[in-house]
Amino acid sequence: MQNRLLIVEDDHGISEAVALNMQFVGYAYAVFDDGKKAADSLADDHAYDLALLDIMLPGIDGFEVCRRVRAAYPHIGIIMLTARSQEMDKVTGLMTGADDYVTKPFSPAELTARVDALLRRAGDAPLVSASVGEISQPPFLLNMTDRVVEKNGKRLRLTQLEYQIMKLFMENPDKALTREEILDTVWGRGYFGEVKIVDVNIRRLRLKIEDDAQEPRYIATVWGTGYKWSTD
Repeated sequence: MQNRLLIVEDDHGISEAVALNMQFVGYAYAVFDDGKKAADSLADDHAYDLALLDIMLPGIDGFEVCRRVRAAYPHIGIIMLTARSQEMDKVTGLMTGADDYVTKPFSPAELTARVDALLRRAGDAPLVSASVGEISQPPFLLNMTDRVVEKNGKRLRLTQLEYQIMKLFMENPDKALTREEILDTVWGRGYFGEVKIVDVNIRRLRLKIEDDAQEPRYIATVWGTGYKWSTD
């Protein structure tokens, strides 16, 4: 089935170039130059597999579009298009719910690689039997067949990327994992971006799974190295 992208960009030159490139590699798409119109389209069209969102938009900004997309569809892939000099935009976009960001100006090859990788991660359905399809580490239960995580019997609203981070942690309890190991496993060895994306996603994941994100019990920081999933 053909993947369909939501492209939200008010610079027509950029949106046309992105759309043509996505069409060339075989993706369908819908293009909006207004944030509110793009968000409103979610109510009528549930067929998006990935969203490419500019930040500065008429109507509502890309951060608010991201929040609405993520609230409606937890598993959709989201990539923010950010200005190279706006460091806080990258962090804000990730904390809002984006999976990745690409800084402008970007090459068609880079953007296509990011889109391909994110869609591939979301579509990698594991082949597991019922006997090995779960990892239980109370209060968490990870179901690899359905790709979901529960805490105390309640399903957590995780993105597919967050699910994969949880899976990596729960498969390696009490083992210190470097940021580079997490990046290579979850984002892939060919990832173009920066290792700090790991820290922002860990911060976002803690807000969802910890009782107190300021005093994390489960995802412990290993200073100078990375992170550890604590079962103590």
